[in-house]
Amino acid sequence: MSEAKPTSSLSASLPVFPWDTLADVTAVARAHPDGIVDLSVGTPVDEVAQVVRNALAAASSAPGYPTTAGTPELRAAAVNALRRRYGITDLAADAVLPVIGTKEVIAWLPTLLNLRSDDVVVVPELAYPTYEVGARLAGAEVVAADSLTQLGPRNPKLVYVNSPSNPTGAVLGVEHLRKVVEWARSRGALVASDECYLGLGWDPDAVPVSVLHPSVCGGDHTGLLAIHSLSKTSSLAGYRAGFVAGDPAVVAELLAVRKHAGMMVPTPIQAAMVAALDDDAHEEVQKERYAHRREVLLAAVLGAGFTVDHSEAGLYLWATRGEPCRDTVASLAERGILVAPGEFYGPRGGRYVRMALTATDERIDAAARRLSS
Repeated sequence: MSEAKPTSSLSASLPVFPWDTLADVTAVARAHPDGIVDLSVGTPVDEVAQVVRNALAAASSAPGYPTTAGTPELRAAAVNALRRRYGITDLAADAVLPVIGTKEVIAWLPTLLNLRSDDVVVVPELAYPTYEVGARLAGAEVVAADSLTQLGPRNPKLVYVNSPSNPTGAVLGVEHLRKVVEWARSRGALVASDECYLGLGWDPDAVPVSVLHPSVCGGDHTGLLAIHSLSKTSSLAGYRAGFVAGDPAVVAELLAVRKHAGMMVPTPIQAAMVAALDDDAHEEVQKERYAHRREVLLAAVLGAGFTVDHSEAGLYLWATRGEPCRDTVASLAERGILVAPGEFYGPRGGRYVRMALTATDERIDAAARRLSS
């Protein structure tokens, strides 16, 4: 008797995982005599701050189940950090919810919100691929639009904004964000603002601001959800440490569903998050590291004849030399430098590459030398 086969495959409905298409150029870059400089993925490389590691170790005896809602200490630490670092006020502790890394919550947010095939999810035209993937997992319709007027009479259920942007590093100003909030509220849409690079602004004339900031929302968080990660600012990508904050009713709904699904951040990780959120010193040290790497890499990229657009914040240089992005990727791989093709993020990225600042000082220096030779 033959084995029963599934009637459908969820993976078949999803795009190919983009980085799986880089196998050939990765092999070329790895063959460089001085080794690969991998700037293709924004994964942290610096050691976790000792204050965070101490907190993790101290909480390591945690035999019981963690709380889905997060400990009172974690929720308070998030509220205080958002106020202290980003000027977000009027946020209650019950309007914060820890998540198992922000990629997880982005991928499952449309499903957790019970979106269906007749619901529309709006994503930026150049965007982190997981926004679209999450909508597809829920079976919702995806529309890529930077201007909400492009939607015409359609009323979306969910609108993603991402400032500072991945991949471009562009920063949306207060007026732009205010218009998005007003438009979404007039149509009953939820705005989900991915703010994982909010603390990494480089241009004093383009300071990143949260969608929860009073200048944007007037202190009213209705219909707003800010998504925050400790992966970049605290090098906690391996901890899967993030949280969402905003509309208390939306957070309560997410909490209710996540309880049933067992989506819980481990207790030691929650303790480590408290330490990271309470300590601004290590965050400033990490930002200085990235600022130095950006200065070195930006000068080399410009010197090599590239144009860098936006990139006023975040952890990437959005660069072009006016050719198809895969040609640029292949050429840089010959120098042992691996970058991400701009097409990963949407059709408008077809002539760009994304270069991450998340490599050690030694590897960034190596990339600069190779670009200058």
